[in-house]
Amino acid sequence: MIIEIVADKEEKMISQETIQQITNRIDIIEIVGEFVKLKKRGANYLGNCPFHNEKTPSFTVSPSKEIFKCFGCGKSGNAIGFLMEHEKYSYVEALKFLAARYNIELEETEVSPEIKQQQQVAESLFIINSFAQKHFTHNLFETEEGRSAALTYLKHRGFREDIIRKFELGYNLEERGDLHRTIISNQFNIEYAEKAGLIVQRNQSYYDNYRGRIIFPVHNQTGKIIGFGARLIKSNDRAPKYINTPENEIYSKSKILYGTYFARQAINKNDECLLVEGYTDVVSLHQAGIENVVASGGTSLTIDQLRLIRKLTNNLTIIYDGDNAGVKAALRGLDMALEEGLNVKLVLIPGNEDPDSYVNKVGATAFEDFVGSNKKDFIIFQLEVMLQEAGNETVKRSAVVNHIAETLSKINKAEDFTKQQDYIRQCSGILKIDEAGLTNLVNKFKREKVAKEEKKQPFVDFEKQDWPQDQNLQDDSSFLLLNDVIHERNLLRVLLEYGMLRWDNEITIAEHIFGEIQEFNFDDSEVDRLFTVYKDSYYRGEQPSSKTLLYYEDDKIRNLVIGLNVQQHELSPNWDVKMEGLNINNRDTSRHDVIMSLNYFKLRKIKKMFEENQRDIEKATSFEQQMDLIKVHKVLKEEEQKITGQLGTVIIK
Repeated sequence: MIIEIVADKEEKMISQETIQQITNRIDIIEIVGEFVKLKKRGANYLGNCPFHNEKTPSFTVSPSKEIFKCFGCGKSGNAIGFLMEHEKYSYVEALKFLAARYNIELEETEVSPEIKQQQQVAESLFIINSFAQKHFTHNLFETEEGRSAALTYLKHRGFREDIIRKFELGYNLEERGDLHRTIISNQFNIEYAEKAGLIVQRNQSYYDNYRGRIIFPVHNQTGKIIGFGARLIKSNDRAPKYINTPENEIYSKSKILYGTYFARQAINKNDECLLVEGYTDVVSLHQAGIENVVASGGTSLTIDQLRLIRKLTNNLTIIYDGDNAGVKAALRGLDMALEEGLNVKLVLIPGNEDPDSYVNKVGATAFEDFVGSNKKDFIIFQLEVMLQEAGNETVKRSAVVNHIAETLSKINKAEDFTKQQDYIRQCSGILKIDEAGLTNLVNKFKREKVAKEEKKQPFVDFEKQDWPQDQNLQDDSSFLLLNDVIHERNLLRVLLEYGMLRWDNEITIAEHIFGEIQEFNFDDSEVDRLFTVYKDSYYRGEQPSSKTLLYYEDDKIRNLVIGLNVQQHELSPNWDVKMEGLNINNRDTSRHDVIMSLNYFKLRKIKKMFEENQRDIEKATSFEQQMDLIKVHKVLKEEEQKITGQLGTVIIK
């Protein structure tokens, strides 16, 4: 999508100096506090998580570390990450939001003429769309034609004025050139007006494209208007009921869901997206207080629309009309939804109603109760519909079996294996066929897909994997000694926390750690990269720490830094009052923490070197080679004894 390309380029155009200014000004309590009610608890703040429903607060914000963490759902990040997750901003959009908040001027780096031209076109389209929306809204509320024709129609449909203004609805007058003249008089480029679909050219003259229509502005994720849907009020057999903005640099209908900007927070909170067909369905449900709803705009679901939903939630409930057209429309796109890993349910509105008319008829509570009690599993519903159409004809029923097997083969993610097996069990029961046979047919479709895409799946011989031999660990400390990642990450934690402190009069703790582990490698690639980033930054004189790396350009580095610094519990400051003189909270434990972390890290590495050396001894082909390896064994043993002596630990071989 072109708009996504523009966004990607924008991220690269904001200068590092500007980003540094923004991150220096951020107050995470201030940012998160706008969306979450926080209560001070010790050094941190606590509140109910905005990303999942909970009664007992597990959402923690640390002002000193500038991070948040929910110990219920596991989400964590910095202030920028919070805005990206909660508001569904891109990285650059979050930066722009913060820059505007703190009155920081955005400084952009040089870009190619092509990208600059593309950005200028996109920005011009945003500006002219915003101008047109204000003109349409003025027409709706301030002109006699707008009030008598469009506003009366909307209120007759049950829409309140506050909801009309919330969605920024408007009206284009019947007159051929009303908007065209206004655009010209305000010195807008006519090319952009035509590209935006606001006017059309016929017979050497320009005309308003949406004459006599109610206007539904379409917003992007940040609330900017990217296009319009225009509904005809008067009946006209020659004109389509709805027309939409043509494809351009910022508008692509197949990649847009109407109402996403207004629904994103409610979808997050409810962990469910309701999908309807039309603009008025969305507006009516919002008016009824049901806000986690978006519309496909009457088109078949596309992969990009499903991915947009997938960013917000895994749970999709499609609410369509109960007639045959509604059923067929709902079933389109099912396979793509399964491939995206969405949990899809279907609700069919009874009679000749649609979501708009039905919610106005029964009210919000009854509508929600109906949706909650009438959700149908998408796959089972599809199977029942196809079987009903097939009747008792053997050929048609055979086609149904093949179709459902191909559908189930789309559930191809490892984490969804159990779900796929459950569907196979249910479907084989409904079809009255052998479960093993259906499983084989599903696997056949999987193999055909792999062959078609010419993808070679790597084969893993589980019997030859280097699994730990002793699974009967005697205690937790033995388990910790077997886990490299724990000790590698813990060492990075102390490096981030204490690295810039003094080890002695000559070197810092960071330099001490560098020297102690120069003979060892990190097995975890992410830890190894973070260590390299830290070390490079240190020798550039930048004084790296958790705070300086919290806004690092690579999200994997940022997430690792956050993960290393989050702790669910903290000691109450009252301990220092109760245990006077012990300084439980305020004493300096950095040296002890560094020594213990280094020793456990080195002990695990030495254990692995022991194992490798032992295998080499067994494979040795000469006496001299054996003797050299035995010497290595002795050196490793001495080093191990030295470390275990410091730890007071006995290692049982």
